[in-house]
Amino acid sequence: MPVSASPHSPPAPHASAAPRRRLYWHRLFFGLWYRPVEILDEARDRSVWGAAAFLCMLCGVLGTMGKDSFWEGWRVGPALALEAMAIADVVLVLASLLLGIVTQAIARRLGGNGKFGPTVTLFVVVFWATDLPRLALDACLAGDSFPVRAAAWITSAFGYAFATLLIRGQHHLPTHKAVAAVSIQMLAAVALLKFPATTG
Repeated sequence: MPVSASPHSPPAPHASAAPRRRLYWHRLFFGLWYRPVEILDEARDRSVWGAAAFLCMLCGVLGTMGKDSFWEGWRVGPALALEAMAIADVVLVLASLLLGIVTQAIARRLGGNGKFGPTVTLFVVVFWATDLPRLALDACLAGDSFPVRAAAWITSAFGYAFATLLIRGQHHLPTHKAVAAVSIQMLAAVALLKFPATTG
């Protein structure tokens, strides 16, 4: 005779949670533009070193191609121009990772509890994914043209907002502390990269 479960018996253990689906790079890059809150929540606690490095190199190539000095060097010697592009890419990767590390350190000092890898790599992805439209225009148009300048302002605003959302979610910080954690790095990088003193 089967024994009926007692009303006071402990509940049966829940089945193990289904593994999260894989977050492909294209979904991460483009999803930031049309559903950033969902994408950043889905990417939480995930380190994306490969995506961050790829974006840095892609943006480094686009940024270099937007410089008149690169094309002058290309006319002199393509090999030297490509070597200069590779060096610029390496420097850009290191500088981007440094920005992410500084952001992680400031967020932790403000009381955050986010993990190192996800914060650093996702910060890099957010910064460069939002800068791609400007870089694409800059590679085709003059750096001081109105479309490029307008794209710089718009993408800067989106990058600032997405970085704040990222740090707020990763580190469980209130919005004003998340803004403080990203302000110095974002403003410095925007001033140096998007609005440089010279465009050549």
